[in-house]
Amino acid sequence: MTAPIGTAPVPRTLGPLAQWLSDGWITTRRNLIKIRRVPDILVFTTLQPIMFVLLFSYVYAGSIRIPGSSYKEFIMAGIFAQTVVFGSTFSGSAIANDLRDGIIDRFRTLPMRPSAVLIGRTNGDLLINALSMVVMIVTGLIVGWRVHSSPLEALAGVALLLGFAYALSWVMTLVGMSVRSPEVINNVAFLVLFPLTFISNAFVPSENLPTPLRIFAELNPVSALVLAARTLFGNVPPGTPTASSWTLQHPILAVLIGIGVLLVVFVPLSIRRFGRISSR
Repeated sequence: MTAPIGTAPVPRTLGPLAQWLSDGWITTRRNLIKIRRVPDILVFTTLQPIMFVLLFSYVYAGSIRIPGSSYKEFIMAGIFAQTVVFGSTFSGSAIANDLRDGIIDRFRTLPMRPSAVLIGRTNGDLLINALSMVVMIVTGLIVGWRVHSSPLEALAGVALLLGFAYALSWVMTLVGMSVRSPEVINNVAFLVLFPLTFISNAFVPSENLPTPLRIFAELNPVSALVLAARTLFGNVPPGTPTASSWTLQHPILAVLIGIGVLLVVFVPLSIRRFGRISSR
């Protein structure tokens, strides 16, 4: 049945789930368009992984011996983990910048769900991390890194790294909404994430560390992430001693549990915090 002449058909309203997905996609596009307009973000995001791969592959490869394997194959999972972990801080600094610049006040005037702002922010950073992973994989293959597992396992390794980064980005989003200055996020990243990545099995075997540091490294969630990536890429050195911690004995399962816990805890907390901020 056609509408009478001179009148417009009434558009169908989207359901709650469809509206939420649409709002999330719109805010994700907004963050991606921002990157296109500020290409410096993309340039430094891709140059940093290349720098780390070349630095560790050629500067330290001759100084650190990995029995039964090469340091290039040992180090790549650590570089992957370090890059995506630090990449998760983009969400926190970006949301802090939006709060300081008043962008959130503009979002309040739009007919959109408040949580869509956070969904778009974390989704945008997930795509940036995915691009960084592609750059690192290509660079690693050029310098001699090889995957010794099946393509499906290798894809699972990439997905696990990106999933951990996505879950951690929600933690940093909550931190970004809880600080008064975006610069604080950089301090948090340095004081917390820097020790987590370097006091781990990312760059040296944890069994070579002094006892206090070895205990910390074996309990470190980044160590579980790195070992899970090495396992899925087929880069675990032969003869690696069995760790005493449960997380390193079952690294893939431990990382999956960690991702689930972080999402279950910090997604609702972040949405609730954002709701209180936007209602002021």
